[in-house]
Amino acid sequence: MKLIKSTAIIGALTLVSRVLGLVRDTLSASYLGAGPINDALVTAYKIPNTFRRIFAEGAFNSAFVPLYARRIEEDGEAGADRFASQAFAGLLFIVAILVVIFELTMPWTLNLFGAGLGREANIDTGFGGTISTYGLAVIGARLTMPYLLLISLTAMFSGILNTRHRFAAAAFAPVLLNVVLIGIFTAMMKADWHQAQLVIYLCIGMSFSGILQLSMIVWACRKAGVRIKLMRPRMTPGMKRLLTLGIPGMLAAGITHINIMVSHNISTMQASGASWLNYADRLYQLPLGMIGIAMGVALLPALSRRLRSGDEQGAKTSLNRAMEIAAFLTLPAAAALAVMPEFLVSGLFERGAFDAADTKATGTALRMFAIGLPAFVLIKVLTPAFFARENTKTPMFYAGISAVINLVFGYILFLQVGFWGLALATSFAGWVNVFFLTRTLLRDESFAPDKRLLSRLPRIALASFIMGIATWWLAAYFTPMLDGSIIKNYSLLVLVSGLGFMLYAVSALVFKAYGISDLRNALKK
Repeated sequence: MKLIKSTAIIGALTLVSRVLGLVRDTLSASYLGAGPINDALVTAYKIPNTFRRIFAEGAFNSAFVPLYARRIEEDGEAGADRFASQAFAGLLFIVAILVVIFELTMPWTLNLFGAGLGREANIDTGFGGTISTYGLAVIGARLTMPYLLLISLTAMFSGILNTRHRFAAAAFAPVLLNVVLIGIFTAMMKADWHQAQLVIYLCIGMSFSGILQLSMIVWACRKAGVRIKLMRPRMTPGMKRLLTLGIPGMLAAGITHINIMVSHNISTMQASGASWLNYADRLYQLPLGMIGIAMGVALLPALSRRLRSGDEQGAKTSLNRAMEIAAFLTLPAAAALAVMPEFLVSGLFERGAFDAADTKATGTALRMFAIGLPAFVLIKVLTPAFFARENTKTPMFYAGISAVINLVFGYILFLQVGFWGLALATSFAGWVNVFFLTRTLLRDESFAPDKRLLSRLPRIALASFIMGIATWWLAAYFTPMLDGSIIKNYSLLVLVSGLGFMLYAVSALVFKAYGISDLRNALKK
């Protein structure tokens, strides 16, 4: 029940962040559409976010959390704080150097992310003169790079809080990013800025939000009794162990996200391709963030503590329940995204600079991502089973295989069908990764599906299938009623989604995919 409670806290706050993110994306679609200026903004955002996931989420979520949990168990609070201070010094040093390198070389290194961006100076900057799409992306990327340092440190402090089972502050931190960016869009309504000016202000806002997020998380750590000291980076035994585990984890994340970087680079070769993929990515990230990321964040400390205490069977049970919860929440979400992508995209984004052609293109990409959504969530659930055992090399190896498949298959499909082939390749590669992770856990007897999981999975799938058919009909019926009105469109989206959810809940109850006792136990606290 602690896993359900922890996941619920993280998921609820992540939902707030993702809903605000949708508001932000709606405003972005309205003001910037899916053209070259938005391609520049997406590319500028992509660089710090990619390396954030490599250094922060890759290295620290995979290596730091289990080691920090062990220090708390073995050395107490003082020993854990000492180890965290050493890790803080090392992370600060490494990421600061990376930021400086990117700032100095951005006019050239941006080719790694946006080689296909236009080079003609045909965009009015609003400050006098014109600039190319590529040039605008260079300016934006330089403004967003400080965010990488700030959010990497935020992720480390968040790992400390999560290990101590204090999830709320870390889950709330991303809300601040969306609040800042929505505030900038709101100011746009009064200031009448040029689109290029808006891009520059949004990039500044991203880095400013990093200051707010880091400040809040450091304050939460202080409230929790954590005392981190600023010290000179040193290669202590603890840091050697962190690097031994963290480098494979960093490489695993690096392989995956460098692959995303290459896919984004390829998408810039098709006009508006990067924007269409980004809008689709933002929509499927909503359930992924609420379910997969929340589950993974809550599961890793739980598994680490169980394994530290020698409770191997308890760890297996936790993994079974995590997979069950993930399937129960993810399969209906994937079905909905697959059967009504155009309805969702049109209702959320189609107004202002975002037109019907953009809706169709983004909807096609979203359908391809929906195929892989269960796989993306399962990866977040399965990899903590390796990380908690201080095994970061195996997920790294499988991530490498998945990345190669994604890259090769994606490039071939891009040449054949265009940008949405990259989304399909990402989904296919995700399922390949899940296959290898599951096979290894079964082989090593680190995971064994219990009777409850095996019984409920097909029932969940059947309930999701029924909901999918009904949602497809509802979306087809209400789509002609959509227009440019935000209130009307959002009301129709809520209506269709709500009816689909109620049908799924009833179907799942009838097929005994869950029981009343499950609800009672989950809501007891």
